[in-house]
Amino acid sequence: MLLDGASLWFRSFHALPEKLTAADGRPVNAVRGFIDTIASLVSQHHPTRLVVCLDLDWRPAFRTELLPSYKAHRVAQEAPHSGADDARTGIDVEEVPDTLTPQVDMILEVLAAAGLMTSGAVGCEADDVIGTLAATEAVDDVLVVSGDRDLLQVVADDPVPVRVLYVGHGLARAELMGPTEVADRYGVPVGRAGTAYAEMSMLRGDPSDGLPGVPGIGEKTAAKLITAYGDLDALEGAVDDPTSTLTPRVRSSLRDSAEYLRAARTVVTVRTDAQTVESTADDHLPSAPADPERLADLIDELRIGASVGRLADALGWELTPR
Repeated sequence: MLLDGASLWFRSFHALPEKLTAADGRPVNAVRGFIDTIASLVSQHHPTRLVVCLDLDWRPAFRTELLPSYKAHRVAQEAPHSGADDARTGIDVEEVPDTLTPQVDMILEVLAAAGLMTSGAVGCEADDVIGTLAATEAVDDVLVVSGDRDLLQVVADDPVPVRVLYVGHGLARAELMGPTEVADRYGVPVGRAGTAYAEMSMLRGDPSDGLPGVPGIGEKTAAKLITAYGDLDALEGAVDDPTSTLTPRVRSSLRDSAEYLRAARTVVTVRTDAQTVESTADDHLPSAPADPERLADLIDELRIGASVGRLADALGWELTPR
């Protein structure tokens, strides 16, 4: 089970009221919700291994250098780098609610004390970590959990089944998506459903990620074009083929968007080769907390006993009360 960490704790933050606080009054709504989410997922799906995947760079240079608009509307501020040889001129700070930011550190502390694995890759988003871990898994089935549809592109049947549990509408309305479901929902070829979904996304664009798309091509048209021509390369090749059945409007839009589509191939596609994946702990579910004393301290400090209790039940732990 690969969890899209930021996606899930953002959802937890907005799902629960900030009146849920630690002993010192700090909000812990995201902490409680995130722990409850893991407990629920483990109870329902019974994974043997679990990784919480992290954004070590939420707006990577390899994407923004190709498409500066990528997630640009989410930048809260920029501060100059100290390194003169850095290729970038500033550090992009994601606009995050003030009361969520400190809770991320709390969540990571709880995960470490519990012995649950986190993983990130330098210069990459959590999506790239998920894509790499899913693509390199050769033993177990993979279940990706996220509220981000971009990850539908990782669905696969070989070498192991990779499915996405899409929780964009909440856990209670979660949708389990594989190649067949993605093909049926979005009208793309089932044989290459994940890749075709990514190509469709490039064509239609995504304002939430700062992707302009190809003018005049929406989701349905994009899916029909990918299906008709087989893949994006063939579709672009048809632009200069006078015998192709492209309409003049679509032909013109694709020709004018050639530079964007070259960039979009890298910007939209989830990486499967993220380097230096940094991990904590082991991905097998722990039979007991890694640091029971620290976990007990966090329970008292953050007043998260009920949530940790549910996690313990899901993992089969017997917590010793103080």
